[in-house]
Amino acid sequence: MLNLPPPAGDEATTLARDLGVTVTAATVLLARGLREPAESTRFLDPRLAHLTPPDGMKDRSEAVARLARAARSGERVCVFGDYDADGVTAAALLTDVMRTLGAEVVTRLADRFDGGYGLSDPAVTRVLATGATLLVTCDCGSSDHERLERVRRAGLDAVVIDHHRVPDEPLPVLAFLNPHRPECGFAYKGLASVGLALSVGAGVRAELGVQLDMRRWLDLVAIGTIGDVAPLDGDNRALVRAGLSLLTTRGARPGTRALAEIAGCTTGTPTGEDVSFRLAPRINAPGRLEKPDLALALLLATSDAEARDLASRVEDLCTRRKEVERAVTAEALAMLEDPALAALPAIVLAKQGWHPGVVGIVAGRLASRFRKPTIVVALDGARGRGSVRGPAGFSVYDALASSREALIGFGGHHAAAGIEVETGKIESLREQFASACAAAGVPDTRPRWDADARLEPQDAPASVLGDLERFEPCGQANPAPRVAVERARVLSAKELRGGHLKLWVDVAGVRMSCFGAEMGGLAAGIGDHARLVGALRKDTWTGGGAIEMRLVAAEPA
Repeated sequence: MLNLPPPAGDEATTLARDLGVTVTAATVLLARGLREPAESTRFLDPRLAHLTPPDGMKDRSEAVARLARAARSGERVCVFGDYDADGVTAAALLTDVMRTLGAEVVTRLADRFDGGYGLSDPAVTRVLATGATLLVTCDCGSSDHERLERVRRAGLDAVVIDHHRVPDEPLPVLAFLNPHRPECGFAYKGLASVGLALSVGAGVRAELGVQLDMRRWLDLVAIGTIGDVAPLDGDNRALVRAGLSLLTTRGARPGTRALAEIAGCTTGTPTGEDVSFRLAPRINAPGRLEKPDLALALLLATSDAEARDLASRVEDLCTRRKEVERAVTAEALAMLEDPALAALPAIVLAKQGWHPGVVGIVAGRLASRFRKPTIVVALDGARGRGSVRGPAGFSVYDALASSREALIGFGGHHAAAGIEVETGKIESLREQFASACAAAGVPDTRPRWDADARLEPQDAPASVLGDLERFEPCGQANPAPRVAVERARVLSAKELRGGHLKLWVDVAGVRMSCFGAEMGGLAAGIGDHARLVGALRKDTWTGGGAIEMRLVAAEPA
């Protein structure tokens, strides 16, 4: 039976009155720990004016001064980004900003199949071939001491912009921007690399004394931040909220316009979920199967015709990626039918021939489904490359640090990491990683209640939806609110093709549709009245202001 929270109390009623919102929405705010009207208002209406001042960011002034000097003197700058959504958007943003400010910029990206993650030796060779005198890395570099030393010996200055874990050894670079540096005084630690790149670009603009509205690049910040599963609180909340408003067909950038069109995000402002499941995966797709340069070209496209052509090619790769991912996921799930593997506190799976471009997605799906830290490795002969994901609140990086004896190398941050491992050490890695996870204790990520709040009888569903839309952007550290209907009259119930559930219900006199993915088996036994939990959405299929509930649970009432 569903575990629903109690009905709203006096505190929710008072907060609702003070904020001018529904009692249901006020109850969700209280469930998130937001009890004061001023604090709640700042959450519901985040402003760019509230961003943390950048003054305390270690090495920012040095990076800004060096980039400004390069722009003034006509030096060639190489911007190098990682191959994922954060790295690609950060590289695109800094490239576009610096070119707008008059700099000569060449852009290179990491190649999953030639050197792999970050600033590898093959990547350094490609950087040096550009003839640049200044290198700026985006979303990589924090652990690339040997490669950056090679860059330094070649006579290039280097600036590292990154948010991954910081080793103890100092980097041989001119400037190292990473909020996780112990000596960094920048108070907000959650920025993704694309947010850091925006801050650097804003600093260069100010250094050069140029009037330039940096808000025009916030669409890239939204995609990169959500795509990297960065926390959607604090500065990120304000930046992404503003960026989402640009991700429409009315946006100023041809590339993100075309991306939104081909992903079907053209009706209103996209949500955090839209970016997570529609936009960011398309930016990632080229780098997963081939080279990421196609995604970069799309984001830097200067005409609608060029952008639409590039977006179509990206879509083809995204379709192929889904096919490969489905096959690897099916094989991984089959492996987990082994009771010995299923009983472990962590998941470590590996197979020859798995595509290295999809192991991160598969690891994320398994970690979410089984609530366990997960490693999925694509083996290629004597070695393999894998991705690591974990449930919220668990540091996979720390667990890997305790398993380093079984690894060739690893890097990343608390929520996600990448590894390289010898094929013959997979079993050793499984044992060490499981032991490390058991010792650390994997948190129980299940919520106390199955819903954040009950749909209060005095609140019209449309009014509640209007309030809950102000919780966007939703995602990491700010999940989409779940609302419960304690007793809805079922008007119709049927199982759709694909095993999905479709309900029409009456909630306090309001007719509402409900959709439950892979819940079709409930249709026959749901009865005349149902208890429902889900997220409220606009019913774009029906239109006319209709409301739909995306179900996460349903049972007879």
